[in-house]
Amino acid sequence: MYEVFADMHIHIGRSENNKPIKITAARSLNFANIAKECVDRKGVNIAGIIDCASPYVIEDIENFLRTGEAYEIPDGGIIYKDKLCIILGSEIETSEINENGKTGSAHNLCYFPTLSDIKNFSKEMSTHIKNITLSSQRADISAYDLIDIVKKYNGILVPAHAFTPHKSFYGNCTTRLERIFKEKYKDVFAIELGLSSDTFLADKISELETKTFLTNSDAHSLPKIAREYNKLQLENISFKEFVMALKNEGGRKILANYGLDPKLGKYHRTYCEVCEKNIPGDAPVTVCDTCDSRNITMGVFDRIEVIKDKEDTKSPAFRPEYVYQIPLTFIPGLGGKTIDKLLDAFETEMNILHKLSYDDIEGVVGSKIAGNIVAARDGKMNITAGGGGVYGKVTKE
Repeated sequence: MYEVFADMHIHIGRSENNKPIKITAARSLNFANIAKECVDRKGVNIAGIIDCASPYVIEDIENFLRTGEAYEIPDGGIIYKDKLCIILGSEIETSEINENGKTGSAHNLCYFPTLSDIKNFSKEMSTHIKNITLSSQRADISAYDLIDIVKKYNGILVPAHAFTPHKSFYGNCTTRLERIFKEKYKDVFAIELGLSSDTFLADKISELETKTFLTNSDAHSLPKIAREYNKLQLENISFKEFVMALKNEGGRKILANYGLDPKLGKYHRTYCEVCEKNIPGDAPVTVCDTCDSRNITMGVFDRIEVIKDKEDTKSPAFRPEYVYQIPLTFIPGLGGKTIDKLLDAFETEMNILHKLSYDDIEGVVGSKIAGNIVAARDGKMNITAGGGGVYGKVTKE
């Protein structure tokens, strides 16, 4: 067994021939560039690229394999430079009826072992989605039906950013996942927490006590890859081993979740759309304290307070440590040129965040920035909460 880092939610902005895939993602995010970024700069060992059902991306993957730099393995996944396993995925939006009879929408991460599997999945989903070439498109089916299609092609389904106010199950579709998936809930092995929540918040919901938690970046640009990530214990890097870790089988498991302090997320607290500000106060906040408006976007923290069924936040025994990790791009004083300088000296972001001493860093970028990096690693930063689609901010104590 050995330890690896995994980020399982990375978008593609454009295909190699400049076709749009994820409209809101950077043009530089294509399949080949993601692979190179994970190996050369981030130090990520398993990457879930979740726009691979687009026919344009499938074409890019086939061309990528022809270069000889990457190859598929029998246990699932594409190996690049013998350092990275790329797991092919698709983010699908489903329509769900909430407890009040209204329609909400949720994103689902669907992962597959082989290119052949995701090609077949893409073909079938093209009958449920108007434009299969684009990412995160709404299907005309619910997640209850989607999970059967995913399993048909040897895949697994993970609810994405499960608590965010837009496009998530708990955020606007349901108070309980089991109400959506019914008898198939046992086949949901994990959920993705999202940037505005953490283990301690999610474990206030008892139906999640048996589920593995994933922390992923939802990267819409190359620098955002691995702003949240996971440390896994595996025998090797492959789809099969990744699934075993989600199931906690055979000694495979998630060793740690590295994520933002939820206050840094874009939707942590409730936001008034009229006053254009976060609404302070004890959760749950349901009305603006300034204008009394109910035209609000409820934050993750407040939403969990509404739907929780546990006061005790004690986690189950198998739950790994949740480590608050401030990415380099959030740390004061670290612009692109400084980050490049650090990466030229120390190779990957994982090295900088996990292995280097203050003296190592100070020798390259000076005492002030080194102090900020170490303070961020040690949790000695002040954080102003985010909300309404705006990230929180980090300042030195």
